Amino acid sequence: MSQPIALITGATSGIGEATARLLTNQYRLIICGRRKDRLESLQAELAGESQILSFDVRDKDTVFTAINSLPEEWQKVDVLINNAGNAHGLDLIHDGNTDDWDAMIDINVKGLLYVSKAVLLVMVSRKKGHIINISSIAGLEVYPKGNVYCASKHAVDALTKGMRMDLNEHGIKVTSIDPGLVETEFSEVRFKGDSEKAEQVYKNYKPLTAHDVAETIEFVLSRPAHVMIGDLLILPTDQASSTIVNKKNQ
Repeated sequence: MSQPIALITGATSGIGEATARLLTNQYRLIICGRRKDRLESLQAELAGESQILSFDVRDKDTVFTAINSLPEEWQKVDVLINNAGNAHGLDLIHDGNTDDWDAMIDINVKGLLYVSKAVLLVMVSRKKGHIINISSIAGLEVYPKGNVYCASKHAVDALTKGMRMDLNEHGIKVTSIDPGLVETEFSEVRFKGDSEKAEQVYKNYKPLTAHDVAETIEFVLSRPAHVMIGDLLILPTDQASSTIVNKKNQ
């Protein structure tokens, strides 16, 4: 029997890349992202079979065209990991940049919907599959200046619950994994390339790594057919909430 197929969005860095590296011996992988050069470099390092799809999740037509272009034997996706997502800016609501708002809503919410729609029809026809949405503690709490980002991740939380209800009769598992502080390119993107400012986010405590979250994804996928992990919050030990972090060395 051939290995199951997992499609991972946002695989060019961070949690998506770490997940691809961890699952390469267990799944045939479809790695997706905007930066084709990074996808090609990652593919060259993966041990198992893989396909590359380079697209921006915000572009609805491109999402459907790319996924529908897969060879027929790769169309039957068993696992979808909706990992693509970003934060843009950290501003008071009245100071917010509307382009940042659009980017977060388009990537975190609409992008997740487009990719899910493209994959789900086959999952429903097969009466099997597992969708894992990578959300955030920001989908469970709201913090100052997090307004639109938190709203986008609250939407992911609601969509996950709605998916779980709608797909229940089709035997499809739906999981939300909600990480706290993870040291990736996340903060550098949020602060628009200001690496010094980004580094401060992770100073004086030990944040999660992308590999920590990837291992959590692997655990969720390893449960037997009758077990579904619905919602899973994962935090570094030094973090108690969105705003409480024990920076003991400060």
